[in-house]
Amino acid sequence: MAEHGDDKVQDGIEHLQTAAREVIKATRSLLDAAEELVDDPRSVQDIVATLTALAQAAAARLRSPGSAGDDDDGDGQVQRIRVS
Repeated sequence: MAEHGDDKVQDGIEHLQTAAREVIKATRSLLDAAEELVDDPRSVQDIVATLTALAQAAAARLRSPGSAGDDDDGDGQVQRIRVS
């Protein structure tokens, strides 16, 4: 019975080690990307422009008729549905 518990502990340690290695890899990738941004400030401008365009497109979609944010009857009012 103790061996079964030891196996679970060993499995848990192995999973934690694998997860730690993945976190390290992700951190390295993030640092590489940050280094590229520092080396090329123009890329920061490009990213900001892209994010701005995406935000504007999302905002326009939310404002347009037929978007997911519209209510069903089209009067622009919030419809309250009582649940009992």
